[in-house]
Order: sequence, then C-alpha cells, then structure tokens
Amino acid sequence: MLSSGFTGASVSKFLLFGVISSSILASITDVKYLFYIEIVPHLWPYRQIWRLLSWQACYTNSTELLFASMTFYHMRVIERLWGSRKFASFLLTITPLTCLLPPLLLAGMFRPLSLGTINHLPAGPTPLVFALLAQYHAVIPHVYKYRIASGSSALSPNRESQAATPSDSHTSSDPAGLLFSDKTTTYILAAQLAFSQFPGSLLAAAVGWGIGIAWRNYILPDKMIGWRVPGWVFGEKTEGREGFEGLRRRLEGEGRASGVEGAEDGARRRAGERGMAQGVVDQFRGMF
Repeated sequence: MLSSGFTGASVSKFLLFGVISSSILASITDVKYLFYIEIVPHLWPYRQIWRLLSWQACYTNSTELLFASMTFYHMRVIERLWGSRKFASFLLTITPLTCLLPPLLLAGMFRPLSLGTINHLPAGPTPLVFALLAQYHAVIPHVYKYRIASGSSALSPNRESQAATPSDSHTSSDPAGLLFSDKTTTYILAAQLAFSQFPGSLLAAAVGWGIGIAWRNYILPDKMIGWRVPGWVFGEKTEGREGFEGLRRRLEGEGRASGVEGAEDGARRRAGERGMAQGVVDQFRGMF
C-alpha cells in the first residue's frame, strides 16, 4: 500500500517545495524576465550565457507551476523504490544535460529550421519532470485499468444476454472505448505541462524524456550512471578498511570456533566407536 505524503521521500519533498518557493519568490520580486530564454537577443547578441544555468530554477506562471508540482508529487514513488541516495544521484547527474541540451538544440537546430519562428524556451524544470516521468513509466506498474465506452458501444438486449454467460464473456470482443489506467492522470498532468507554452515547452519535455530513457538504457557513460552521492549526505555509515578488517576477523573467529567444535565432535565420535567395539569384544570374551 502506498504511503501518503512524503514518507521516505525527502528529496522529492525538497524538490517540490524548492520549485514552489523559487517561483513565488521570482513573482514577488518581479524578476521572472531573468529566467526564460530568447535565443535572440539573450544568447545573441547579448551573450547572456548564465541563462543556460538558471532557466530551470523556477516557473514563471501559476499554471505550469501547478502541473509540475502535482507531477513531482506523483514521482515520489520512484524515490521510495530507489532510495533517496540513488534518486538524488540521478537528478544531479542529468541536471547538466537538461540545462544545456534544450537551449543548444533550439539555437542550433530548431530555430534555423523554422526560419527564426521558434525562438522561445520557457523557464522551469520541465526536462527534469519528464526525465523522472520516463522512469515512472518504466518501473512503476499500473494497479488497475478501466474503460470509458462510447455511446455507440452500448450493449443491445441480445448482446447483454450473451455477455451474461461466462463462456461468451471471454470470447466476445472488447467494447469500443478508451482504455485508461490509474497512471493516466499523471500522464495527463505532464501532457498539459508539455503543451503549456508550445513549442518551447514541448522541446524541453522531449529532451527530458530522451535523457531519462538514455540513462535507463545505459546509453550515457557508465561513470555518469554509476556515480552516487556520498553516503554521509543521507546519514549512511560508510565502512572503510576498519570495517573490512573487523568483518574478516569475525569470519576467522567463527571459522576457528567451528573447527574446534568439529574436532570435539570427532573425538567424541571416535570415543563412542571405541567403547562400542570394546563392549563387543568383552561380550565374546565371556563366552569362552
């Protein structure tokens, strides 16, 4: 049974409240214009390269913030599955890619192909949301499915009587309609976020999904995938050589103890065998 709230999901809690706080702060201080990216004029000719690192810090409107926050809340199940250390390592590993790839693709590919029409990249950690959504899609199974039937698929009386029998219910074709699962609402929230500022938001979402798939399928370098945040950050005890030596000594002590016990058992067994043989000899000696 899934736990409500952020039980066992401290990184997800920090991520969610961090995005909400930064977005509210940017709105109150009226600095939202510092976070989104316009290829022209921000990157050229003004050369505001710092925007490549800051554009994921917050959202600039309440609609995107709402959808992203609800999606982040659903993603907490991944942290419970992986553990906080691996979850934080995943986020820190892909953050440089999600920061740099969307604006570079927009400037180097999509803007020239669109003849300068596609020029805007909205602010917000949308690539991180979709990188997590790729993991959610891959590792979290659905609990149930349900179908919303259309009006034309209503069963006739004869069809109802046929569907009432167990044999016909299995062999009859499924009624027309849309099939959903309990994960559908999460995908709907993410889709609304992806199309909120089309086409820039869709580009960010597609890049984030691609990075998440690349991380999961080991397309990225092994060092990036295998890197982990130090255990002491999350209060984990890291045993060094002292811990290894203690384990070795403990195993050696157990081995010696088992050897001594085995020798004692062998001595008792041999003594018992000698006593039995001596008894048989004495019995035959009394007969003569």
